[in-house]
Amino acid sequence: MNFEAKLNKFIEILIDNNGYVKVIEGLENTIKIAVLGLVIGIVIGTLIATVRVIPKYKTLPKILNGFCTFYVGFFRGTPMVVQLLLFYYVALPLMGLHLPSVNVAIAVFGLNSGAYISEIMRSGIQSVDYGQMEGGRSVGLSFSTTMLKIVIPQAVKNILPTLGNEFITLIKETSVVSFVGALDLYVAFNYIGTNSYEFMVPYLAMAVIYIVIVCLITLLIKLMERSLKKSDRRGE
Repeated sequence: MNFEAKLNKFIEILIDNNGYVKVIEGLENTIKIAVLGLVIGIVIGTLIATVRVIPKYKTLPKILNGFCTFYVGFFRGTPMVVQLLLFYYVALPLMGLHLPSVNVAIAVFGLNSGAYISEIMRSGIQSVDYGQMEGGRSVGLSFSTTMLKIVIPQAVKNILPTLGNEFITLIKETSVVSFVGALDLYVAFNYIGTNSYEFMVPYLAMAVIYIVIVCLITLLIKLMERSLKKSDRRGE
């Protein structure tokens, strides 16, 4: 079968057999899992990074730091697919919970991303001049307020490109959610390939969509960086 015949078969399954419905749903799930996973990861990562940089003079910070170290070690030390399988087939059944596979994927992606973003955020916080913290404390702000309103916003500017890379990684890693039965781009195009008995064109189309998404994210990050640089120049 030549390429033109393969393409026609792909279009037939995509349109006449409503394959496009699965593709749209798969694309929505892929973006939803990655975006919400990143948001959860930023929140968790910021909290962990804050715990990691606060002074460890008291018992509570030491205990929290130990927990954060274990958390980061677990999620950075095991593959994403293993985490999905453990949560979906082991942890949730043991707790008597049954959640939709997409929701489980969002939670696991958020927890995994939090571990990586915590290290990214920690390096970003440490890149901010310590005088910023001292300045905030000298005007009567608490440690947490100074971190939230002064240090972290500056840290985010420094790590924005790295956060963009983390988002791109999450987009690409959504291809493993099929292990827990979630519909993503891979499952959608695999469905088309299975029904057409031809996988070349569906997989090429899937690759093109991933590339387009990554290019759009890269463009968005560049625009945000440019906007932040302009605001910095206006503030000088």
